[in-house]
Amino acid sequence: MTRRSGRALLPHLGAGAALVLATVWIGLATAPPVVAAVNCRAAPAPRVNLHNCSLVGADLSGADLAGARLMHANLSGANLSGANLSGANLTGATFTNATLTSANLLNANLKNATGPGATLTNADLDRAHLNNTNLLGANLSNADAVKSNLDGAHLGGAKLAGTRFVDADLQSAGLASATLTDAHLEGARLDHANLSGANLDGASLFQSKLVGASLTKANLSDAILVHAIVSGASLSGVTWSGASCPSGALASASGC
Repeated sequence: MTRRSGRALLPHLGAGAALVLATVWIGLATAPPVVAAVNCRAAPAPRVNLHNCSLVGADLSGADLAGARLMHANLSGANLSGANLSGANLTGATFTNATLTSANLLNANLKNATGPGATLTNADLDRAHLNNTNLLGANLSNADAVKSNLDGAHLGGAKLAGTRFVDADLQSAGLASATLTDAHLEGARLDHANLSGANLDGASLFQSKLVGASLTKANLSDAILVHAIVSGASLSGVTWSGASCPSGALASASGC
């Protein structure tokens, strides 16, 4: 018996059956790519699936992990210096004391991740999602976090000198006693953030929003607050030496 192709059979099928078969073919053609199964021993590669894997102390320096699935992975103490983690999903991951110097985390998702003591100096965190991320005592000096989302992030005692938070969302972020000397916070949203005791010496807060924020005992020496919105902010005990007020005038010893 001569075999006929599925296409040749279509004219002999009823209209309903032909429509069902055609729909199946279309579904197969447009189905999303299958996500690779978790393999905790897999070599570092773009889009690798390392969900929930233990990578404690792993040397992943320079690795290409773009788009990798690292949800709830344990990267404590790992070396990710210069690694490409752009677009990677690190939701709920742990990277306590990990080294991510100069790592590429552009558009990465680090929501609810835990990384106290991590080193992210010179890292690219532009447009990254760090909502509720724990970065207590972490070092993000000179990192780029332009338009990143750090809503509710925990950055108490963090080193953020020279870090670029331009147009970033830092609403309700915990920044108590953080070092933000010469940081770029132009256009940043810091509503209800806790900046008590923070060192903002020389920081630029041009056009930033600090509605309801706590700046109690913060150091704003030589800081730029031109066009900043500080309504409802707590400003008791602030050091104002050389600061530029929202109006553009120079602050007095008692404030703007």
